[in-house]
Amino acid sequence: MEERIVVLETKLMAAEDLLDELNRTVWRQQQELDLLRQHLHQLAQQVKTLQPGDPLRPEDEIPPHW
Repeated sequence: MEERIVVLETKLMAAEDLLDELNRTVWRQQQELDLLRQHLHQLAQQVKTLQPGDPLRPEDEIPPHW
């Protein structure tokens, strides 16, 4: 009976360690996702500032042979 308790305690400790590691992994991934979202937002803002508000006039377009 005591041996079974020791085995169960050992498995519980291993499961707790695994859960802690998974929590750390999820936290790191969330930090990375937050950073990537921030970069994506910044890039979207940059693209908006680069795009002209009015459609291009024919004389502003680059000829096809360029």
